[in-house]
Amino acid sequence: MRTPGADPSTRRPVDPSTRRPGACAHRWSPRPEPHTPRALSRPRVTPTCHNGTGPAERLAVLRRFNELREQNAEKIASLITAENGSAGWFTLAGQGGLTRQANAYFKAAEEFDWETTLTPSDPANPFRSIVRREAIGVVAAVIPWNSPFSSATAKIIPALLAGNTVVLKVSPENSLSMGFLAELLERTGLPEGVVSVLPADRETSQYLISHPDVDKIAFTGSTGAGRAIASIAGRQLKRVSLELGGKSAALILPDADIQKSVEGLKFGSLLNNGEACIAQTRVLAPRSRYEEVVEALKELVGSLKVGDPLEQDTFIGPMIRHDQQQRVIDYIKIGIDEGARLVVGGPQVPEGLESGNYVTPTVFADVDNSMRIAQEEVFGPVLVVIAYEDEDDAVRIANESEYGLSGGVWSADPEHALAVARRLRTGTVTVNGAPIGFDGPFGGFKNSGLGREYGAVGLGTYTEYKTVTTA
Repeated sequence: MRTPGADPSTRRPVDPSTRRPGACAHRWSPRPEPHTPRALSRPRVTPTCHNGTGPAERLAVLRRFNELREQNAEKIASLITAENGSAGWFTLAGQGGLTRQANAYFKAAEEFDWETTLTPSDPANPFRSIVRREAIGVVAAVIPWNSPFSSATAKIIPALLAGNTVVLKVSPENSLSMGFLAELLERTGLPEGVVSVLPADRETSQYLISHPDVDKIAFTGSTGAGRAIASIAGRQLKRVSLELGGKSAALILPDADIQKSVEGLKFGSLLNNGEACIAQTRVLAPRSRYEEVVEALKELVGSLKVGDPLEQDTFIGPMIRHDQQQRVIDYIKIGIDEGARLVVGGPQVPEGLESGNYVTPTVFADVDNSMRIAQEEVFGPVLVVIAYEDEDDAVRIANESEYGLSGGVWSADPEHALAVARRLRTGTVTVNGAPIGFDGPFGGFKNSGLGREYGAVGLGTYTEYKTVTTA
């Protein structure tokens, strides 16, 4: 499962808490030859898939992989914390999400119509059609650094269930966790060459997705990179799915319990240090209760401990890299320059944490939805509070974004909240803090992507339709 890597594969990760070299990375191979061509030199997949295995056999192998992952949940969480700076509470809690994600794919595979015989629409027609769902071929899966295991399994599991082979390109920053993922896949017993894991930089991504032997691209990352990938896929007519950026809105309706709503936003808006594409960082509050919402957020965000991600009471850890820290600080300065009211936080690094990639969690009020801090993805613990006049105004503001990945609605009346959720132009909406489910499709409207992941819909994106007509 491991593929010879270039320099990124043996790069010693930097501890985001100190900016000093951290634990030694997994050494993928001592051999120096270029890694991407080797990964793509494997035998291409055929309709018989994985040496003749069928869906049931592939499902059994992937269940073994998931069991191994569950047995090593604490180790995986600690590796991600070490390389990303994600707070330990988040990386450990995320292990349960990985189990739910996998189980949803397994259920979908058990119920999937791998082959269906259609009843002729014309009884007088003697022909019948058999519709098959077959593997696409070689999948290039390219994932970001912020949530490596979740992004990897969201692509590897359905691709393999469908009978494809996978080349997984991961970020060099994730050499610890993704090296361990490669070990688990190797221990699972997958045939040689079915999965290759490449730790590499962006140049390798471009080479990989442009390679003629790649049949499908599955990408999670920035909208800018997604546009470039879509352009390449369009020229080569490759299958492509893109899960991209977001600037999601949380609508607090006038009848909502403000304290419960804000406590829920602690997790919905600030998960993973705010380095999450689904973070609900635009908080829409009714003008009649605006200051109440602002004060509640001020109290909450100001109370969050920023510090060593390994400490149990730390809620916000460091940004993954120094340039990411500077990006967040620059956006905080932009918000101040745009005239937003700084409620809590600011561009200063928390006292005593200057040696790491830390930022101060920040809340802005009196924000107009046209401001850059309301329209652009900051990717850090920065929230903006926007006032609305009535429900129609709230829906308009929420939809006034180039993105459409996630969102939330808070109300004392769940049915009314559901009615509002139906009006939002976004791929996923949670009501009153409900967790995102894995049985339904996940993905974005507008500039938040193309295609969907999770469940039966996500599994289907790794298959091709074939119709066989017989007498």
